Amino acid sequence: MNTRLTFFVFIAALAGLISCKNNDNVFPPVNTDGRFKIINASSNTINFFLNGTRLNNGSSLVPGGSILYIAAPLGLQNFQFKKDGSPDILFSWPDTLKNGINYSLYITGNTARQAFRTTEVLNPDSNLVSLGFVNAAPDAGSLDVTVGDTIRFTASAFKTQSKFLLVGNGLRDVKVYKAGTKTMLKDTSFNMDQNHVYTIFSHGLLNGTGSSKFNVGYTLNY
Repeated sequence: MNTRLTFFVFIAALAGLISCKNNDNVFPPVNTDGRFKIINASSNTINFFLNGTRLNNGSSLVPGGSILYIAAPLGLQNFQFKKDGSPDILFSWPDTLKNGINYSLYITGNTARQAFRTTEVLNPDSNLVSLGFVNAAPDAGSLDVTVGDTIRFTASAFKTQSKFLLVGNGLRDVKVYKAGTKTMLKDTSFNMDQNHVYTIFSHGLLNGTGSSKFNVGYTLNY
């Protein structure tokens, strides 16, 4: 290798190092379509990390909040979670990501045992909404969910993802009941746009207060 070539190799390497240093908090680009999202079904405001790098640099994730899917490296990865304002890791979640699969990680408490993962098959349909339901409320038992006047999801147990169904778009009334009863736990409504995929999810505790109170949220999948 001549002197001039050696010089250009050194400059290119140095530029690469400087670029990495200036983007320590930027999620590294990857050539993959493996994707994951985080849903905060706990009472804590949290920050989340992948292999030690914080991903939510813009803002912390509040109770009932969620993120859109983020591209991630394939293979074994390690997610970590911290309460906002605390340097201590609440828990770690090692997981193996596979190509072409959409993962959602639900955080319902302060330990790994209080978290669970689902996978989604996303099928947006012309002029309709693809809608799923996840029960992320630890003490609510199995739940029934009506959308409009129709029961769409029945006997959904804690930590389960229902099959996605097609429903009409627009502002839709959503009611959540204890399974098999007329005991309504939540009456709310969500606006859903056609050609999109959403997941409704329960979170919180039946006797909770403030941010730990039983509630129902929804997250955009696609």
